[in-house]
Amino acid sequence: MSTSIPTHARVVIIGGGIIGCSVAYHLTKLGWTDVVLLEQGQLSCGTTWHAAGLVGQLRAQESMTRLIRYSTALYAELEADTGLATGWKQCGSLSVARTAERMTQLKRTAAVARAYGVACDVISPQEAGDLWPVMRTDDLLGAVWLPGDGKANPTDLTQALARGARTRGARIVENTRVTAIHTRTALEDKANSTAGAREVSGLAWRNKDGEEGTIGVDIVVNCAGQWAKAVGRLCGVTVPLHSAEHYYIVTERIAGVHPDLPVMRDPDGFIYFKEEVGGLVMGGFEPNAKPWGMNGIPDNFEFQLLPDDWDQFEILMENALQRVPALETAQVKQFYNGPESFTPDNNFMLGEAPELRRFFVGAGFNSMGIASAGGAGMALAEWIVAGEPTMDLWPVDIRRFARFNGNDTWLHDRVKETLGLHYAMPWPNRELDSARPFRRSPLYSLLRDDGACFGSKMGWERANFFAPTPAEAQIDYAFGQQNWLPWSGAEHRACREGVALFDMTSFSKFLVKGRDAESVLQGIVANDVAVPFGTTIYTGMLNERGTYESDFTLTRLADDQYLLVTGTAQTTRDFDTIEKAIPRDKHCTLVDVTGQYAVLAVMGPRSRELLQSVSKADWSNEAFAFGQSREVDLGYATVRATRLTYVGELGWELYVPVEFAVSVYETLQQAGKAFDLVNAGYYAIDSLRIEKGYRAWGRELTPDTNPFEAGLSFACKLDKDIPFRGRDALLKLRAEPLRRRMVVLTADGAADRMLWGGEAILRDGKPVGFVSSAAFGHTLGCPVAMGYINNPDGVADAAYLNGGQYMIDVAGDLLPATVYLKAPYDPRSERVKG
Repeated sequence: MSTSIPTHARVVIIGGGIIGCSVAYHLTKLGWTDVVLLEQGQLSCGTTWHAAGLVGQLRAQESMTRLIRYSTALYAELEADTGLATGWKQCGSLSVARTAERMTQLKRTAAVARAYGVACDVISPQEAGDLWPVMRTDDLLGAVWLPGDGKANPTDLTQALARGARTRGARIVENTRVTAIHTRTALEDKANSTAGAREVSGLAWRNKDGEEGTIGVDIVVNCAGQWAKAVGRLCGVTVPLHSAEHYYIVTERIAGVHPDLPVMRDPDGFIYFKEEVGGLVMGGFEPNAKPWGMNGIPDNFEFQLLPDDWDQFEILMENALQRVPALETAQVKQFYNGPESFTPDNNFMLGEAPELRRFFVGAGFNSMGIASAGGAGMALAEWIVAGEPTMDLWPVDIRRFARFNGNDTWLHDRVKETLGLHYAMPWPNRELDSARPFRRSPLYSLLRDDGACFGSKMGWERANFFAPTPAEAQIDYAFGQQNWLPWSGAEHRACREGVALFDMTSFSKFLVKGRDAESVLQGIVANDVAVPFGTTIYTGMLNERGTYESDFTLTRLADDQYLLVTGTAQTTRDFDTIEKAIPRDKHCTLVDVTGQYAVLAVMGPRSRELLQSVSKADWSNEAFAFGQSREVDLGYATVRATRLTYVGELGWELYVPVEFAVSVYETLQQAGKAFDLVNAGYYAIDSLRIEKGYRAWGRELTPDTNPFEAGLSFACKLDKDIPFRGRDALLKLRAEPLRRRMVVLTADGAADRMLWGGEAILRDGKPVGFVSSAAFGHTLGCPVAMGYINNPDGVADAAYLNGGQYMIDVAGDLLPATVYLKAPYDPRSERVKG
């Protein structure tokens, strides 16, 4: 490999593990040849070399499954492209179930796989034993078989990707460490509106011979694995990951183990197996992990392992002996304790860092780097070249985190749990328990004392439901109806029939300010923002493909000021997207005011009566119409009241300065006794909004969906000669046949069942989509869902949608379903406008 380093490069990739080499490979395939990869040691020497090399296709999201399926296709053809073997073997994989709950989960997995187009069969214990003859099966209830899964040799894969990149012009330099990253203030960048922003400009390096120098760069890609957090800190970028010890053993030959043996996972035992040279590799993901590298990862940790820890490994070994009795007498050839880096939510990180322009990250692969590397490298390379993601990458977008997620103490405690999530039961509504409570509303203690059971989103503690007593405020996880359903149902009915109070303080809140605020927003969002003061606008924010980057509400506060309210999880991502889109020659600034305001939503047919009783403002329909916003008195406080709803009932959102939040809450609670006011949580919000067909970001609205499919084209100013991002794409899409459409479905007659999201939708017995959101519809008396239905052979018009017989696949049980093109509850929104 060439050891010369140029003085300038278009792209410098830091890190020569499988991810860095994949990014280099895909950049050069896209025609970018001025690429330099710097590796502080040798290729694959960090964590790649000791990876187990398992490649399982199926993930919880369709877009993530597409990335892994791309990996399998790439690995199968890489040898032909580069001339280097990769060790790729499509041997298939088995996942077995010891418990009824796990079998239900595997059946749900199979249904999702079919919806995503992944071959997957539910099989009996005997059939599993036929595929894996050295396995004990008398304690199993069944398994799933994915014939397209496989395994590969991580080091060989890395070398093949590196050769492919080098052949197309990339320069790969080993034994060279990045010692500093230089930044500058961008002077001009009309394409990306980054003039005035901080951007990467170069880096300093030192090799093992003591030579050092600098290199100017246009783009830096941080693929430094365990060192990615430290590399980010060289330039003020937050990369929230932490290392943890990760174990597996390799045995000598075992009778009955052959080269074509599938990968086998026993998630109830936290363990996996694969064949290697006639023996077995056995590893796993214990529930309580052991963090490592609290004082930083040594720079020279190359091709190294940590000391054996048989005590930590004991729970895995005990389960492995139960599954494969031959391990009792098998000789252990090698114990591997190779640390891996883990993220706070067990998903990896891709994308441009919000703190620094032209600085991209691909890191934190949670021991799934080999399976993910092909697709992740392709997706990140396309993002770099196109200037924006080319598909839905929200589950792995680095902007789902904030700077506070980089706290080392918090990360240390969180990764103890996230490592074990690989094989932990993926219960519906599962909440993480570690490193909490984190961010708290001013009302947290009051809600806790009233029986709130809190969930966590973007670090915020949010009330999911209210139990009769604080001692009962917990979730008894199940795939069927869970313990909280009657309590949340009571909150749901109170909102429909009386009045309910929701703490929505976690909403992300920005101010868009400046004399050019209107014109800037007109170019960024799809709807028309030229409205009178005190008026709200619901709008999508699209990308150049005409698909959703976000949706939110804008309220015009003044000629030069708007309040933007978006989802809790979207703070970093939306702020970054909007800030990048503000032309630097415009007088417009964006300010995050999330922490300055609590938000209380007073919702239900008696909300007007309650609010009128504590305020001198006029809350009548004539004086305070839907979509209007103004400052009002409420008790001793002055708050902003906005007449909106996300639950399908008359109501107002109150934006309260945090110092007045407790006072306003107490005033509402005291007056609310006369109206039977109840506290309500986010589970009730979900069931209420799904009955009403209200879309949610990350569910119905994603970078893979457009306003026509979502039924929201009315919120796009296509009939006005006002350019905005995505407008040209939308005009083209409007002229094309609509191939899929969002619908609401009810599982009529299934009052004892539960839908959670992700279930396959069948039309006349064939998969045509999957459920994006689901809940129990307490007003409708049955499970209710939202999802997209595809017509692969034509147009998804009303005739097609109404012309089929529909079922929803719930772990292999087919529930008859009714499709609605409009909301099944109050389709004309009469209750909202009353």
